[in-house]
Amino acid sequence: MLSLTDSRCDRRSFLRVGSLSLGGLGLSLPQMLAAQQASQAIPPSLARDRAIVFLFMHGGPPQTETFDPKMDAPDGVRSVLGEVKTTIPGVTFGGGLPKLARLAKKLAVVRSFTTGDGNHDIKPIVGKSSAGANLGSLYARIAGLNDAATGMPKNIALFPQAVIPDSQPANLNFGDFSSTGTLGKAFAPFVAGGAGDAQRDMQLQLPRERLDDRRLLLGNLDQLKRNLDTNGELAGLGNLQQQAFDVILGGVADAFDLSKEDPRTVARYDTGRLFDVSKIDKRWNNHKNYRDHANSLGHLMLLARRLCERGCGFVTVTTNFVWDFHADKNNATVQEGMDYVGTPFDHAVSAFIEDVHARGLEDKILLVACGEMGRTPRVNAKGGRDHWGKLAPLLLSGGGLNMGQVIGESTRDAGEPASDGVGLHDLTATIMHTLLDIPKLRTESGIPAETLRSLTAGEPIPGLI
Repeated sequence: MLSLTDSRCDRRSFLRVGSLSLGGLGLSLPQMLAAQQASQAIPPSLARDRAIVFLFMHGGPPQTETFDPKMDAPDGVRSVLGEVKTTIPGVTFGGGLPKLARLAKKLAVVRSFTTGDGNHDIKPIVGKSSAGANLGSLYARIAGLNDAATGMPKNIALFPQAVIPDSQPANLNFGDFSSTGTLGKAFAPFVAGGAGDAQRDMQLQLPRERLDDRRLLLGNLDQLKRNLDTNGELAGLGNLQQQAFDVILGGVADAFDLSKEDPRTVARYDTGRLFDVSKIDKRWNNHKNYRDHANSLGHLMLLARRLCERGCGFVTVTTNFVWDFHADKNNATVQEGMDYVGTPFDHAVSAFIEDVHARGLEDKILLVACGEMGRTPRVNAKGGRDHWGKLAPLLLSGGGLNMGQVIGESTRDAGEPASDGVGLHDLTATIMHTLLDIPKLRTESGIPAETLRSLTAGEPIPGLI
């Protein structure tokens, strides 16, 4: 294993990059590149110069405390956090999202989105609408596994350990983010950092206090590569192994090096400084999830932007199971939980949107943020909200789509769509129309029928494209 946060780097470790195992899946990087070569029959022109950052709000975010506060509803139904005016006349968000409210003209909020059930799983990122594959895997099946110019994997998953090494491993109890359905392991997301209890074979983590170590390590890697070149050892490797070195020492390593960012940008994203995480109430069993969410979310979003800039087409970001508000032994009340979860979300997402626009990337990168369900219209007796599959929050920003609008409406209690509902197939279609030339795709041969059905089953959300 070569750990890029390790202070040691010897010849033996370096050479093992050539057979690097990705995400504990038993798939070597040369194998992945071989699969890339085998998929070249599909025209590259099918893929647009766009990228998706899918921020999966693991659990069920509450619709009333996020983007549909319903302040004219009775107490116990309306947002427990009140509301805040947005920059769109007549539109308000939940009171815990003031920064996103100021950016409303750069957002599209769907108030008639439904995930179909209240089960804990990882739909819509992996589910029936994607034939059991990560959406990024479906995309990679068409666009290829790596960017031709940079070697950057096209499909990457980021968990808290990607930026904070001592975070908990990714929670895979409710679904496998690396699932590829029938596509095969080669199309699984490139997992940076830990994934459950799987072997962490490629650790591109960046502890905040070790930026200087990262600079030293990358310098050591560069020197080692020069030495191997001088000795002629790299020349003896196969072509695919040399491509593997290029991936690790080129675009991937550079993209994960946050020390190359302006320190002010790194600080702007940092959600770990919003409040003292030691004050999170430890009577909730999920208090470590709240801690990891707060500490990592901002820098995960910064990392996602860097990956998209360097050729990644689909980045899944998630921070473990935090969007759950039963007010039981595991989860906080809605009011307290939104402080732990919603405040970092508001900060990180607003920083990401402002940064993307400042860099002129708003037409290239589409942010999608949602969970697997919503929450019950009525607060329970303990101050929590329970599972609810009939309505859920959905936020989009960028991608060259029509922003500054609210799409659809919900019933008075925010329990169901009051207009035409938007489902998982519609969200998948919106994402894939952003990434791919779907009309042209329908005419191509050589695409597995199940993959084609998943890519073309729905229609883009009305008003966005």
